[in-house]
Amino acid sequence: MEEQKENLEITHHPKEGSSWKWIAILAVAVLALTQIYAIGKNAQKKSSADSNQNNEAVNSENEVLRTEGVELPIKWQDLGGKLVETGVIDASKFESLYAGRGGLTPEEKELLSGLVSGKIIMTERNSAFWLNLLWAFGLANKNPILEKGPMQDTQYGGAENFASTGGWTLARGNPMNHYSKHEFIKLTPDQQLLAEEVSKGIYRPCCGNSTYFPDCNHGMAMLGLLELMVANGATEKEMYQVALQVNSYWFPDTYLTIDKYLKMKDMSLATADPKEILGINYSSAYGYANILKQTQPVERKSEGGCGV
Repeated sequence: MEEQKENLEITHHPKEGSSWKWIAILAVAVLALTQIYAIGKNAQKKSSADSNQNNEAVNSENEVLRTEGVELPIKWQDLGGKLVETGVIDASKFESLYAGRGGLTPEEKELLSGLVSGKIIMTERNSAFWLNLLWAFGLANKNPILEKGPMQDTQYGGAENFASTGGWTLARGNPMNHYSKHEFIKLTPDQQLLAEEVSKGIYRPCCGNSTYFPDCNHGMAMLGLLELMVANGATEKEMYQVALQVNSYWFPDTYLTIDKYLKMKDMSLATADPKEILGINYSSAYGYANILKQTQPVERKSEGGCGV
Protein backbone atom coordinates (compact mmCIF):
# COMPACT_ATOMS: atom_id res chain seq x y z
CA MET A 1 0.00 0.00 0.00
CA GLU A 2 2.80 2.30 0.83
CA GLU A 3 4.32 1.79 -2.56
CA GLN A 4 0.99 2.35 -4.26
CA LYS A 5 0.42 5.59 -2.36
CA GLU A 6 3.84 6.83 -3.33
CA ASN A 7 3.16 6.09 -6.95
CA LEU A 8 -0.13 7.93 -6.70
CA GLU A 9 1.57 11.00 -5.30
CA ILE A 10 4.09 10.96 -8.02
CA THR A 11 1.47 10.84 -10.76
CA HIS A 12 -0.20 13.95 -9.36
CA HIS A 13 2.97 16.08 -9.61
CA PRO A 14 3.31 18.42 -12.66
CA LYS A 15 5.59 17.22 -15.41
CA GLU A 16 9.07 18.62 -15.13
CA GLY A 17 9.47 22.05 -16.91
CA SER A 18 5.77 22.52 -17.81
CA SER A 19 5.53 25.80 -15.91
CA TRP A 20 8.51 27.17 -17.83
CA LYS A 21 6.82 26.18 -21.07
CA TRP A 22 3.81 28.35 -20.30
CA ILE A 23 6.01 31.22 -19.23
CA ALA A 24 7.88 31.00 -22.56
CA ILE A 25 4.61 30.97 -24.51
CA LEU A 26 3.40 34.02 -22.60
CA ALA A 27 6.68 35.83 -23.23
CA VAL A 28 6.48 35.15 -26.97
CA ALA A 29 2.91 36.43 -27.04
CA VAL A 30 3.89 39.61 -25.21
CA LEU A 31 6.83 40.13 -27.57
CA ALA A 32 4.59 39.62 -30.60
CA LEU A 33 2.03 42.11 -29.28
CA THR A 34 4.82 44.59 -28.59
CA GLN A 35 6.12 44.24 -32.14
CA ILE A 36 2.64 44.61 -33.60
CA TYR A 37 2.13 47.77 -31.51
CA ALA A 38 5.51 49.14 -32.63
CA ILE A 39 4.72 48.42 -36.28
CA GLY A 40 1.39 50.18 -35.89
CA LYS A 41 3.00 53.22 -34.27
CA ASN A 42 5.66 53.40 -36.99
CA ALA A 43 3.01 53.14 -39.68
CA GLN A 44 1.06 55.90 -37.97
CA LYS A 45 4.18 58.09 -37.78
CA LYS A 46 4.96 57.42 -41.46
CA SER A 47 1.40 58.22 -42.43
CA SER A 48 1.55 61.42 -40.40
CA ALA A 49 4.92 62.35 -41.96
CA ASP A 50 3.61 61.63 -45.46
CA SER A 51 0.53 63.72 -44.70
CA ASN A 52 2.70 66.58 -43.45
CA GLN A 53 4.88 66.38 -46.56
CA ASN A 54 1.80 66.40 -48.79
CA ASN A 55 0.42 69.39 -46.90
CA GLU A 56 3.75 71.19 -47.23
CA ALA A 57 3.81 70.46 -50.98
CA VAL A 58 0.27 71.81 -51.39
CA ASN A 59 1.09 74.92 -49.33
CA SER A 60 4.22 75.49 -51.40
CA GLU A 61 2.28 75.21 -54.64
CA ASN A 62 -0.32 77.66 -53.34
CA GLU A 63 2.42 80.13 -52.43
CA VAL A 64 4.53 79.78 -55.56
CA LEU A 65 1.83 79.15 -58.18
CA ARG A 66 -0.86 81.49 -56.96
CA THR A 67 -4.20 80.21 -58.19
CA GLU A 68 -5.64 83.72 -58.20
CA GLY A 69 -3.01 84.73 -60.74
CA VAL A 70 -0.95 87.88 -60.98
CA GLU A 71 -2.15 91.16 -62.41
CA LEU A 72 0.17 92.37 -65.14
CA PRO A 73 0.54 96.16 -64.80
CA ILE A 74 0.15 96.71 -68.53
CA LYS A 75 -2.43 97.94 -71.02
CA TRP A 76 -2.93 95.48 -73.84
CA GLN A 77 -5.73 97.29 -75.67
CA ASP A 78 -5.48 96.40 -79.40
CA LEU A 79 -1.89 95.15 -79.46
CA GLY A 80 -3.06 91.65 -80.41
CA GLY A 81 -4.81 93.04 -83.46
CA LYS A 82 -1.71 95.03 -84.41
CA LEU A 83 0.46 91.92 -84.15
CA VAL A 84 -1.93 90.16 -86.54
CA GLU A 85 -2.31 93.14 -88.86
CA THR A 86 1.45 93.56 -89.30
CA GLY A 87 2.01 89.84 -89.80
CA VAL A 88 4.04 89.27 -86.64
CA ILE A 89 1.31 86.75 -85.88
CA ASP A 90 -0.32 84.81 -88.68
CA ALA A 91 -3.80 84.36 -87.24
CA SER A 92 -4.47 81.14 -89.13
CA LYS A 93 -1.20 79.56 -87.96
CA PHE A 94 -1.82 80.72 -84.42
CA GLU A 95 -5.36 79.39 -84.26
CA SER A 96 -4.32 76.13 -85.91
CA LEU A 97 -1.64 75.63 -83.25
CA TYR A 98 -4.14 76.12 -80.46
CA ALA A 99 -6.81 74.03 -82.13
CA GLY A 100 -4.57 71.06 -81.34
CA ARG A 101 -4.42 72.20 -77.71
CA GLY A 102 -8.12 72.47 -77.10
CA GLY A 103 -8.75 75.74 -78.92
CA LEU A 104 -8.58 79.38 -77.86
CA THR A 105 -10.89 80.56 -75.10
CA PRO A 106 -13.16 83.58 -75.76
CA GLU A 107 -10.82 85.67 -73.60
CA GLU A 108 -7.78 84.58 -75.60
CA LYS A 109 -9.54 85.33 -78.89
CA GLU A 110 -10.30 88.80 -77.56
CA LEU A 111 -6.65 89.34 -76.61
CA LEU A 112 -5.60 88.30 -80.09
CA SER A 113 -7.99 90.37 -82.14
CA GLY A 114 -10.14 92.61 -79.96
CA LEU A 115 -9.89 95.76 -77.86
CA VAL A 116 -9.01 94.87 -74.28
CA SER A 117 -9.38 97.59 -71.68
CA GLY A 118 -9.74 95.64 -68.43
CA LYS A 119 -7.21 94.16 -66.05
CA ILE A 120 -4.76 91.63 -67.43
CA ILE A 121 -4.48 88.58 -65.18
CA MET A 122 -1.93 85.87 -65.87
CA THR A 123 -2.59 82.48 -64.28
CA GLU A 124 -0.84 79.17 -64.49
CA ARG A 125 -3.50 78.03 -66.95
CA ASN A 126 -3.09 80.88 -69.46
CA SER A 127 0.63 81.49 -68.90
CA ALA A 128 1.67 79.46 -71.97
CA PHE A 129 -0.68 81.52 -74.15
CA TRP A 130 0.79 84.73 -72.75
CA LEU A 131 4.27 83.36 -73.36
CA ASN A 132 3.58 83.21 -77.10
CA LEU A 133 1.74 86.51 -77.19
CA LEU A 134 4.53 88.35 -75.36
CA TRP A 135 7.16 86.54 -77.42
CA ALA A 136 5.65 87.97 -80.58
CA PHE A 137 5.50 91.46 -79.08
CA GLY A 138 9.04 91.35 -77.69
CA LEU A 139 10.42 90.16 -81.03
CA ALA A 140 8.71 92.81 -83.11
CA ASN A 141 8.61 95.94 -80.96
CA LYS A 142 11.38 98.34 -81.97
CA ASN A 143 13.93 98.58 -79.17
CA PRO A 144 17.67 99.34 -78.83
CA ILE A 145 18.18 96.17 -76.79
CA LEU A 146 17.48 94.15 -79.93
CA GLU A 147 19.41 96.47 -82.21
CA LYS A 148 22.54 97.15 -80.14
CA GLY A 149 22.57 94.44 -77.49
CA PRO A 150 24.15 90.95 -77.36
CA MET A 151 21.74 89.61 -79.97
CA GLN A 152 23.76 91.55 -82.57
CA ASP A 153 27.17 90.35 -81.41
CA THR A 154 29.03 89.20 -84.54
CA GLN A 155 30.37 86.10 -82.81
CA TYR A 156 26.88 84.60 -83.06
CA GLY A 157 26.61 85.12 -86.78
CA GLY A 158 23.51 87.30 -86.71
CA ALA A 159 20.34 87.72 -84.69
CA GLU A 160 18.46 85.29 -86.90
CA ASN A 161 20.28 82.27 -85.46
CA PHE A 162 18.56 82.12 -82.09
CA ALA A 163 15.59 80.17 -80.78
CA SER A 164 13.78 83.43 -80.11
CA THR A 165 14.01 84.52 -83.74
CA GLY A 166 14.25 81.49 -86.01
CA GLY A 167 12.00 79.60 -83.60
CA TRP A 168 9.09 82.01 -84.05
CA THR A 169 7.19 80.03 -86.71
CA LEU A 170 3.84 81.77 -86.30
CA ALA A 171 4.65 84.87 -88.36
CA ARG A 172 3.74 85.60 -91.95
CA GLY A 173 6.97 85.04 -93.84
CA ASN A 174 10.42 85.28 -92.30
CA PRO A 175 10.29 86.27 -88.60
CA MET A 176 13.36 88.48 -89.11
CA ASN A 177 11.20 90.70 -91.31
CA HIS A 178 9.57 91.77 -88.04
CA TYR A 179 12.61 91.85 -85.76
CA SER A 180 12.58 95.23 -83.98
CA LYS A 181 10.64 96.64 -86.92
CA HIS A 182 7.31 97.83 -85.45
CA GLU A 183 7.02 100.74 -83.04
CA PHE A 184 4.00 99.46 -81.13
CA ILE A 185 5.12 101.43 -78.08
CA LYS A 186 7.93 103.97 -77.72
CA LEU A 187 9.78 104.37 -74.45
CA THR A 188 11.21 107.61 -73.13
CA PRO A 189 14.98 107.68 -72.47
CA ASP A 190 14.37 107.17 -68.73
CA GLN A 191 11.97 104.31 -69.38
CA GLN A 192 14.45 102.68 -71.77
CA LEU A 193 17.21 102.96 -69.17
CA LEU A 194 15.01 101.29 -66.54
CA ALA A 195 14.01 98.53 -68.95
CA GLU A 196 17.66 97.83 -69.74
CA GLU A 197 18.74 97.82 -66.08
CA VAL A 198 15.98 95.43 -65.02
CA SER A 199 16.44 93.20 -68.09
CA LYS A 200 20.07 92.66 -67.08
CA GLY A 201 18.95 91.43 -63.66
CA ILE A 202 16.36 88.84 -64.74
CA TYR A 203 17.61 85.38 -65.68
CA ARG A 204 15.79 82.24 -66.77
CA PRO A 205 16.68 78.64 -65.86
CA CYS A 206 16.49 77.31 -69.43
CA CYS A 207 19.78 79.04 -70.27
CA GLY A 208 22.50 81.18 -68.76
CA ASN A 209 21.55 84.55 -70.19
CA SER A 210 19.63 87.49 -68.80
CA THR A 211 16.63 89.08 -70.46
CA TYR A 212 19.02 91.63 -71.93
CA PHE A 213 20.17 88.77 -74.16
CA PRO A 214 16.78 87.33 -75.18
CA ASP A 215 18.01 84.39 -77.23
CA CYS A 216 15.05 82.13 -76.38
CA ASN A 217 11.29 82.52 -76.24
CA HIS A 218 11.18 83.06 -72.47
CA GLY A 219 13.76 85.81 -72.69
CA MET A 220 12.04 87.55 -75.61
CA ALA A 221 8.64 87.31 -73.93
CA MET A 222 10.05 88.73 -70.69
CA LEU A 223 11.64 91.58 -72.64
CA GLY A 224 8.27 92.39 -74.16
CA LEU A 225 6.63 92.30 -70.74
CA LEU A 226 9.27 94.61 -69.24
CA GLU A 227 8.78 97.10 -72.05
CA LEU A 228 5.03 97.10 -71.51
CA MET A 229 5.36 97.42 -67.75
CA VAL A 230 7.80 100.32 -67.87
CA ALA A 231 5.69 102.06 -70.52
CA ASN A 232 2.76 101.92 -68.11
CA GLY A 233 4.66 103.39 -65.18
CA ALA A 234 5.64 100.29 -63.23
CA THR A 235 8.42 100.79 -60.71
CA GLU A 236 11.57 98.67 -60.59
CA LYS A 237 10.24 96.87 -57.50
CA GLU A 238 6.93 96.07 -59.21
CA MET A 239 8.70 94.81 -62.31
CA TYR A 240 10.79 92.33 -60.33
CA GLN A 241 7.78 91.16 -58.30
CA VAL A 242 5.69 90.51 -61.41
CA ALA A 243 8.61 88.96 -63.30
CA LEU A 244 9.20 86.44 -60.50
CA GLN A 245 5.59 85.34 -60.53
CA VAL A 246 5.60 85.08 -64.32
CA ASN A 247 8.81 83.04 -64.29
CA SER A 248 7.23 80.77 -61.67
CA TYR A 249 4.34 80.04 -64.05
CA TRP A 250 6.70 79.41 -66.96
CA PHE A 251 9.06 77.22 -64.90
CA PRO A 252 6.91 75.73 -62.11
CA ASP A 253 9.21 72.84 -61.19
CA THR A 254 12.20 75.14 -60.99
CA TYR A 255 10.67 77.66 -58.64
CA LEU A 256 8.99 75.04 -56.47
CA THR A 257 12.46 73.55 -56.06
CA ILE A 258 13.96 76.96 -55.27
CA ASP A 259 11.21 77.45 -52.68
CA LYS A 260 12.08 74.05 -51.18
CA TYR A 261 15.75 75.04 -51.06
CA LEU A 262 14.96 78.35 -49.40
CA LYS A 263 12.82 76.65 -46.76
CA MET A 264 15.82 74.53 -45.83
CA LYS A 265 17.31 77.88 -44.80
CA ASP A 266 14.15 79.07 -42.98
CA MET A 267 13.19 81.30 -45.91
CA SER A 268 10.69 80.98 -48.75
CA LEU A 269 10.06 82.26 -52.24
CA ALA A 270 7.15 84.32 -50.92
CA THR A 271 9.36 86.25 -48.48
CA ALA A 272 12.60 86.42 -50.48
CA ASP A 273 13.73 89.45 -52.45
CA PRO A 274 12.47 88.93 -56.05
CA LYS A 275 15.47 90.77 -57.46
CA GLU A 276 17.85 88.36 -55.73
CA ILE A 277 15.89 85.26 -56.76
CA LEU A 278 15.73 86.37 -60.39
CA GLY A 279 19.47 86.95 -60.43
CA ILE A 280 22.21 84.69 -61.73
CA ASN A 281 22.68 82.77 -58.46
CA TYR A 282 19.16 81.36 -58.48
CA SER A 283 17.40 81.75 -61.82
CA SER A 284 20.13 81.14 -64.37
CA ALA A 285 20.83 77.64 -65.60
CA TYR A 286 24.13 77.79 -63.71
CA GLY A 287 22.58 79.03 -60.47
CA TYR A 288 19.78 76.49 -60.54
CA ALA A 289 22.22 73.66 -61.25
CA ASN A 290 24.09 74.66 -58.10
CA ILE A 291 20.85 74.51 -56.09
CA LEU A 292 20.17 71.01 -57.43
CA LYS A 293 23.45 69.89 -55.89
CA GLN A 294 21.99 70.70 -52.50
CA THR A 295 18.40 69.49 -52.76
CA GLN A 296 16.25 67.07 -54.72
CA PRO A 297 14.15 68.70 -57.46
CA VAL A 298 10.39 68.99 -57.23
CA GLU A 299 9.01 67.09 -60.20
CA ARG A 300 5.46 68.31 -60.38
CA LYS A 301 5.11 68.59 -64.14
CA SER A 302 7.22 69.00 -67.23
CA GLU A 303 8.20 72.56 -68.03
CA GLY A 304 7.69 74.16 -71.38
CA GLY A 305 10.48 74.20 -73.95
CA CYS A 306 11.78 77.06 -76.02
CA GLY A 307 9.43 76.58 -78.97
CA VAL A 308 5.87 77.54 -79.77
